[in-house]
Amino acid sequence: MLGPTSALCTAMTQLVVLQHLEREGPGRFAEEAGRRGWGLTVCRPDLGQPMPRLGADQALLVLGGPMGVADIGSPDHSWLAAEVDLLRECLDCERPVIGLCLGAQLLAFAAGGRVEPLVAGDPPGRAYELGWGPVDWTQSEAEEPVLSGLGAGAPVLHWHGDRIRLPAGATLLGSTELCAEQMFRIGHHAHGLQFHVEVTDSALERWLREDAAWVRTALGPDGVEQVREGQARWGEAAEHQGRRLINNLLDRVAALLGAFPLA
Repeated sequence: MLGPTSALCTAMTQLVVLQHLEREGPGRFAEEAGRRGWGLTVCRPDLGQPMPRLGADQALLVLGGPMGVADIGSPDHSWLAAEVDLLRECLDCERPVIGLCLGAQLLAFAAGGRVEPLVAGDPPGRAYELGWGPVDWTQSEAEEPVLSGLGAGAPVLHWHGDRIRLPAGATLLGSTELCAEQMFRIGHHAHGLQFHVEVTDSALERWLREDAAWVRTALGPDGVEQVREGQARWGEAAEHQGRRLINNLLDRVAALLGAFPLA
């Protein structure tokens, strides 16, 4: 199923979205792009749609999903290799790219980085980062305009069990105690976010329903309730900060494309 504003992957738009699972859509990125009057096209390689052919005025947004870099080459996810090729093409031609969770992992991998299971503790054991928690920025606003106005310790939604090992030359922008690589930049045009700022309240509730077993694996029997409690406590602040970060990123996209005035 395609996104609400799109019918074809080849439509000339400003933001082209690669979506890998029905419940993981562009959410607040779509809302903020719409407020700017931007077009948005959603492509579903997981449903057999071909990779988009990007025009000069288009940027790429790569969303999350339960699959991972380890699934590249798997018959069930044969499209992942083509997606990595597209990301490499975008990196080579310096096209604006934003990767979220899986998208960030694929972006780092396309640039020469690695992705591995998240481990923690002594001795190290399998770990998951799921629920609400702060990200600490590792660069200043003066150095990185995409961090403008975010302040310290912005609350975000985490939902992953992998760790990115950044490629040479990447700039780390945000970390948590459990997983150092939370946000990064490659070159001046590609940004990866391991966490989720795009998820609306209704989408989160769907995630909790459809992915409840994994939530309980990560957090224990009351995991779903923990996430809901965190949403009640931090959701409003996280949305405010998340929309600020989304707009900072879209400002960067606009500046790189030269197509729109900065918001």
